[in-house]
This record gives sequence, structure tokens and C-alpha cells, in this order.
Amino acid sequence: MSSNARIILDTPIEYLKGVGPVKADLLKKELKIFTYKDLLHDFPFRHLDKTQFHKIREVNRSYEYVQIKGIINKVQILGNARKKRLSAVLKDDTGLMELVWFKGITWFEKNIVPGMEYIVYGKINVFNGRISIPHPELELASKVKEQQSHFAPVYHSTEKLSAKGLDAKGRRTLIKNLFEVIKEDLVPENLPDYLLDKMDLITRFEAFKNIHFPSNKDALEAATLRLKFDELFFFQLRLIQLKSKRKKNLKGYHFQELGENFHLFYKEKIPFELTGAQKKVIKEIRADLGSGAHMNRLLQGDVGSGKTMVAVMSMLIALGNGYQACLLAPTEILAQQHYKSFLENLEGLGIEIAFLSGSVKGKKRKVLLEDLATGKINILLGTHAILEDPVKFKNLGLAITDEQHRFGVAQRAKLWHKGLSCPPHILVMTATPIPRTLAMTSYGDLDVSVIDELPPGRKLVETMHKTEANRLWVIGFIKKRIAEGRQVYIVYPLIEESSKLDLQNLMQGYESLLRDFPKEQYQISIVHGRMKAADKELEMQRFVKKETQIMIATTVIEVGVNVPNASLMIIENTERFGLSQLHQLRGRVGRGADQSYCILMTGNKLSKEGIERIQTMCRTNDGFLIAEADLKLRGPGNVDNTQQSGFDLFKISDIVKDHALIKTCRQLAIRIIEKDNTLEHPLNIKLKNFLEANYQLIKGWSNIS
Repeated sequence: MSSNARIILDTPIEYLKGVGPVKADLLKKELKIFTYKDLLHDFPFRHLDKTQFHKIREVNRSYEYVQIKGIINKVQILGNARKKRLSAVLKDDTGLMELVWFKGITWFEKNIVPGMEYIVYGKINVFNGRISIPHPELELASKVKEQQSHFAPVYHSTEKLSAKGLDAKGRRTLIKNLFEVIKEDLVPENLPDYLLDKMDLITRFEAFKNIHFPSNKDALEAATLRLKFDELFFFQLRLIQLKSKRKKNLKGYHFQELGENFHLFYKEKIPFELTGAQKKVIKEIRADLGSGAHMNRLLQGDVGSGKTMVAVMSMLIALGNGYQACLLAPTEILAQQHYKSFLENLEGLGIEIAFLSGSVKGKKRKVLLEDLATGKINILLGTHAILEDPVKFKNLGLAITDEQHRFGVAQRAKLWHKGLSCPPHILVMTATPIPRTLAMTSYGDLDVSVIDELPPGRKLVETMHKTEANRLWVIGFIKKRIAEGRQVYIVYPLIEESSKLDLQNLMQGYESLLRDFPKEQYQISIVHGRMKAADKELEMQRFVKKETQIMIATTVIEVGVNVPNASLMIIENTERFGLSQLHQLRGRVGRGADQSYCILMTGNKLSKEGIERIQTMCRTNDGFLIAEADLKLRGPGNVDNTQQSGFDLFKISDIVKDHALIKTCRQLAIRIIEKDNTLEHPLNIKLKNFLEANYQLIKGWSNIS
């Protein structure tokens, strides 16, 4: 971009014709529009098709928006106080129709000229059988040019903007004024000719012009495609470039051997046949570890898909090459669970396994740290305590984090410094299925492995929806499960960790349960947000040890906690939970050999979205299908508790609807970076310059995981 273009595009918005200091202040506060460039990139969210004119007589309930040419007369203020409104009659050669305003009454009364012909556009309203148009757009017919665009843009607005004349019509005027200043040379092309030809794309300037003022539907579609391509392609190009640079520049420990323990474990110790998905993932990890480059891999798999077994075998490869390995879990109970699992799986192989958390203190801790530093300990499992500075390894070769989104960025970064000559290989695991579309965008610079297959013989959790009318049946169902020796979770929604209402709901639920499950016959655990961590831990342990039959919780039950005997999950006020949350909760049951159940309790009145969520849960146990459905309902939002820096760049793209285009952009980016990693080739100079000017802030996940 030339310096002249940059100067003009960076001009403060107050200098644009029709803006001034007051409107500029509003545009900055309400829409974050500070410069000409910001206004140019503030795309309309829809366009009004003004190619059609309707006659008043033909308009009926089936119409949504209509455009009518007619004469306005009989302008009068009706009603008083809150019911005050401005009414006008629109007349054409077929009939009469009322136009009505509830806001801006004084302005419209002064500015509408009775007896003049207007072009009126608006959404129809039917009240008491009569059709009217509230708050229509008006333009004097004499001022409308025939060649003017008939696809009028509509922009996001607020009441404050509209009050200052920056409604849809006012915003269109600003964009028209902007295009009087911005000519084609100020919006230079950022794509090479070979990409424009391959994708059959219009120029960048044409795209900006036609997204705001398309001459027809085809022009609008061509502009939309071009601008979506730009957003998605450059985002992918940056992620692929980051991934390529990391693989090229960051060396990793070279694990050439599988090791005796790996072979022994695979042949004799695995209690069941690995699934095809597990074998595929282990092969991918093995290739990474043997490449000499640093591994940074995300392993995602649904609850119970066998990620822990993959972690065990990956660690055995590290041990087979003379290195140590560690696994971090977000809570002590989950870390303890991993520790017990590793001891059972690796028994008899002569491998030293240790556990470290904040509760390991004194002499025991001192000895553990010494053994770790000398290399006597081969595998360390634990909590955040592993990240503390006194914890030093002799030669840490592989670090695994379970549910990595529960660790902060700074905590994850500490793992990198636990290696000696170079960072340990990193494997991050999550049981939260990430939709494929999201994986390509938010995790696009990581290598991603997916276990999308459950072990054979695993029974799917049977999910059913019940309302208050079925409460007695649900109580009976709980009693039946407990009589069979099973345990039950009852979960209440969490609005805020400190909310009094949550605690109140839980305590009311607890008191209600006591009537049906008296203390003389049943033991109940309670876990909520206001409890101390130690008390929560105690209650969880009581449930794990089968000392209590029912666990009531307001906080989400710890991710990954394994209680095989718990075979029933009751979720109260299900409509308050998101789909992914519901799926995570359901994953707490179905961990044993018995059939498990999940009952979704709701009131009788449900929103359309609420019904869709519950139907999805009852229809499928597939976490990936559920994650896709959740993405469609809620949008990308916050991914794994870290707002991805890329999403604010997507002003026109929709990562759900534009899945196919994302895939195309990613494939193109991969091909280009494979041939020209630094984008130095003359054909790619435009790409390099645009990327450096606009996408340097995107650092990718590989830098923080």
C-alpha cells in the first residue's frame, strides 16, 4: 500500500463529509469506527432489495418488507403521553395505507411535506386486521435517480446513532461520501493474479464497492465471496506459515527407538484391543517424536475414547529413548486418578512412577524432587505443582497436559523451560470435542489428532427428557438404580460461582430430596462453589469410595473424574446449560459395564433453541456432532477460555456456514507455504506485504501450549 493510500485510509473519521466531532464521537464509542478504513470495513449485515415496487392493494400478511411509491397526506399527531404517535396516510392509485412513527415524531412532522410523492420502504405490521408500516424509510421520489443502486445496505446501529441521524439511511450517505474520496488506487490488490484466476475472484476495490452498493444480486454475491476469501485465506496463510516456521526452526529430542517396555506393554499388558483410531493417533505421535522436530500436538477425543492409553504409550516411547515424561491434570482428584491408572497399567515393568501435588510436603517432597533431578523417577504425574521452579527434571522429553484449557497461558509456557537443551515434546489432550471447522481456524497451527471411535462393547448413555410432571417417575427411577447398588449425580446449573440463587436452588433441591431419600436410608454428598477446596475434595472422595449414593452439585463435576459405579445423571433446569456443557456432564456416567442413563429435567416452557439442544442430546452421543450443533447455536465465542485473536478479523465470514471455503483456503495456503515458506517469490510479494501489515498479531496456539 502506498504511503498516500495509508494516509487517506488512516484519516480520522471526523474529517469525512457529514460526520464532524459529535457524530465521530458516537461512531467511535458505539461501533469502534475511528478512521476511513474502519468505516470501509464496516460491512452491511444485509441488503434491502429495492428492485420491486408494490401496489397498496396487493400487500397482505404474507409480505415482510415492501416498497411503495405514493403521495403522503393527512400527517397528524395522535394519542398522548406514552401512546403518542405520528400518523400519515400513503395513497397510490389502488388504495390507502397508514405510516406510523413512535420515535422522532417532531423531526418527521417538520420534514414530511404533505401532497408530495415519496418512495416508502419498510416492514409491514398487522394490527386489528389493518396493515401499516411503522418507522418506514422515506425518500422524495423526485430525488431518487433511476440508475441508483436498488440493493440498499443495512448496517448495525444503535438507538444513540439513530437519534443523531446515523440510522440506515444516514450511514448510507456516509459510505457514499467515503467513496467520493476513496478511489481504486487507494485499495491496492493483495492477491496475486494466479489466485484471482484460480478462484475467479473480482478485484479488491470492486469487492468493497459492491459490498456496500451492489448494482445487482450477482455483484453482491461476487463481492461477498471475494471479501470472505480474503479473511479466511490470509488467516490460514498466517497459521500455516507459523506452523511451518516452528517445525523448521524448533528442534526436538529425536526419539528413534520405541524401546523394550513399549513392545512388552503392547504385546502383553494392554487389557483390550486398541481401536483403529487409537492406533492411527499413536502412529501420528510416533512419527512426530522420531522426526527430530519439536512435537506440538493436540489430541482430542470424546469421554471414554481411550486418550489415557495413548498418553501411556507415548510416555513409553520417551522412556525407551532414555528420557523422562510427565502428565499435568487440572485437579488433584483427576491427577490421583491418572496416577492409579498408570500404576495399574505399568505394573511389573520396573518403571518408577511418582505423584506430585500441593499436598505432598516435607521430607516426602524433598526426596521426590531429588529423585526427579537424578533421573530415578521416570514418570511424574500431578497438578500445577509440577510447574513450580524447584521442580527440576534430569531430562524431561515429553510433557502431556490433560484438559489443557484449564491451565493459564503462563502456566503452559513454564513447561517449555523444563527441558534442558530444548523444550520437551508437548501433547495436549482434551475431552471437549472441537468442531472440525473450529479446529481449522482456532487451532490451525497445531497438529491435531482425533480419536473418533469408542472402545468396543462400550454402552452408550441412554438420554431422556422429562418435565416436572414426571418428577415422581424420576424419583422412583433413582431409587431403583440405588437399590441395584448404583450411584447418582444430580446437577443444578451454575450461573455465577458466588450466586446466592444457585446455592438456594441447590439447598431447596437437597431439602426436597430428603423427603424422598431420608438420612436413615440414604447418604447424600453436596458440592457447591462456596465450599473450600478441601471440603469439596472430601465430598468427592466420599462419593468415589461409595460412602454416599447421591451427589448433588452446582459446580460442574470435575472433568475426567472416573466413578464407574455412577450410572445415572439427573440434570436440573437443563435449558440453562449449553450443549457442550450438557455433553461433558453426561460423560460423568457410562464409565462402567452397566447401562447408564442421563435424564434432562426442564420446565414446560422451552425456547426454540432450548428444544433443539435437548433434542440433539437425546438423539446422539457423538461429541463431535454435538460440538458442531453447539457451534451453530452459539457461534465461535470463547474457545477453550482463550478468546482467539483471529475471530475479530472475521467481519463477513461465518466459520460455520463457510466450512467449505475454509477448507479450500487452508489447502491453498498449505500448497503456497510448502513451495515458498517465506513468501519471497515475486509472485507472492503481495501476499507477504499484506500478511506482514495486517496479521502479525496472530501468534497461534503453538506458542502457548
